[in-house]
Amino acid sequence: MKQLFAFIRKEFAHVLRDKKTLLILLGMPIAQILIFGFALSNEVKNARLIIWDQSQNAESRQLIHKIGNSKNFELVKYFHSEAELENVFKSNQAKIALIIGPGFDALAAPDRKQSMQIIADASDPNIAQTLNLYLRANIGQFQQENSPQLKPHFQITTEMRMLYNPQLKSAHNFVPGVMALIMMLVCVMMTAISIVREKESGTMEILLVSPLQPFMIVIAKTIPYLIISLVNITSILLLSVFLMDLPILGNIVLLYAECTLFIIACLSIGILISIKTESQQSAMLISLMGMMLPTLLFSGFMFPIENMPIPLQYISDVVPSKWFYIIVKSIMIKGLGFADIWKETCILFGTACFFILVSLKQFKIRLQ
Repeated sequence: MKQLFAFIRKEFAHVLRDKKTLLILLGMPIAQILIFGFALSNEVKNARLIIWDQSQNAESRQLIHKIGNSKNFELVKYFHSEAELENVFKSNQAKIALIIGPGFDALAAPDRKQSMQIIADASDPNIAQTLNLYLRANIGQFQQENSPQLKPHFQITTEMRMLYNPQLKSAHNFVPGVMALIMMLVCVMMTAISIVREKESGTMEILLVSPLQPFMIVIAKTIPYLIISLVNITSILLLSVFLMDLPILGNIVLLYAECTLFIIACLSIGILISIKTESQQSAMLISLMGMMLPTLLFSGFMFPIENMPIPLQYISDVVPSKWFYIIVKSIMIKGLGFADIWKETCILFGTACFFILVSLKQFKIRLQ
């Protein structure tokens, strides 16, 4: 055990000595969580709105004032003709337009029709649909506030509840995905590069002839990255809780245990890549292309897996980050326990065991 700890200290000293690599390892998670949490968001805010108010009365001005005060819209101008509307959309001055018909009255009788039209720029259909829903919600809320006493004889009222994320914050989706992406990149790429570096520098032969078993050598080289990954997990969670107001509803010990299991699975993949490659460039390319793209495409946090063709859905089942993403969301956001995520945990455990066994089988104690 003394020899093992000596190797671990040596590897820690090597990692700490390389300031640039250490900056990447510890700084990348913080940069990623800030970028995904603030810059990249599926919420639509301050969308440019134009209005054609054909009524010009007190009720229409109250409605416009309410919409203008919403965080989702920014009233940029009024227009007065269809030709002007078309020019505004062509010049990309606005994303959505509201036309209030003549005679608009929030206190009108229920049987009186109110003319109103919403026109959206559907060059981006997702944004157009989202803005349409936002605007309709503002109009509906205005009507309820100003004419609560007037109700039709027959009315169907729909009440919507958003479970686990009532404010529809994008951080609830991006934080678990960023955790999977960071762990996959740090663990796989850095582990693969660190072992291949020994091959290129010619020091791998010295390590193999040392009294320590080859398996223990690999373990000694991966433990520092396991600890660094846990530090990254801690920094991501702290930023999420104190900077993005994302609560951890589940058991924190269970969350760290699942993160450790995923890290071990990623480390085993990195070991396998290092065994099969002979240069750091090859190991880095395989790690980036082979791990980052599947995590972005098939984990579910960027694109819904349910919308993919059936063959791609089957491919996503072999991507470890998909199951880790489900586990983190279940623990952090839904507050679930192990009884609800045992299936995903077993899949991650099986993945880790599979790659560890394959790596041990492929590991050669002679380089030639």
